[in-house]
Amino acid sequence: MSWHRGTLVGFDLETTGTDVESDRIVTAALVRLDPDGTVAEQRTWLLDPGVVIPEQASAIHGIGTDHARKHGARAASAVEEIAQAVAEVLCSDVPLVVMNARYDLSLLDRECRRYGLPSVEERVGSAPSPVIDPLVIDKHVDKYRKGKRALQALCDHYGVTLDGAHDATADAVAAVRVVRRMGERHRPVATLPPDELHALQIRAAAEQSASLQAYLRRTTDPAAVVESAWPVIPRVR
Repeated sequence: MSWHRGTLVGFDLETTGTDVESDRIVTAALVRLDPDGTVAEQRTWLLDPGVVIPEQASAIHGIGTDHARKHGARAASAVEEIAQAVAEVLCSDVPLVVMNARYDLSLLDRECRRYGLPSVEERVGSAPSPVIDPLVIDKHVDKYRKGKRALQALCDHYGVTLDGAHDATADAVAAVRVVRRMGERHRPVATLPPDELHALQIRAAAEQSASLQAYLRRTTDPAAVVESAWPVIPRVR
């Protein structure tokens, strides 16, 4: 049975910003969807990130500093739970669906380091796999399509309803439903076993980064560097 017809688990983070090295997790969701598309299980977390949540971030996900401090879990204990839950999914060989995995999984990795916790890679015993990233796959199968590739744009393109964008649970569910539609439309991707699809995305993500870097150097910034690693950016030692 093709991966897109089986059980999938979506993962999403909402954070204090966009820098994987310095920003923090505010909310997280891990949602298991059955083959028929129904939500079978979900876990959610609200964290007190230990820093002020910038207004720009709060405007996106709706969580302010005061709310997080009052209702959020201690960051270290929540990060431990999140990393362990993600590792358990990967160890079960169920594909983990993460929109823009390079960001979410790298930030989770840095949070683990921040609190002296084992990373997902250390818990699993290898690089996180299999991961399915709607962003990477969409750019691979529809390389020259114009327009945005954010989750809402992908939902619109693939006919998926996204209720409550930038809510971690809603985004995780939508990401899974988008990749199911991708599997239905793009047979060459759907027929790959999850491990081969993961390997394809490593190559595709590197090619996409190289293409963007070349474009930026040609048009706006001769010194531009675009990260090529996927699904986790290596730590700077």
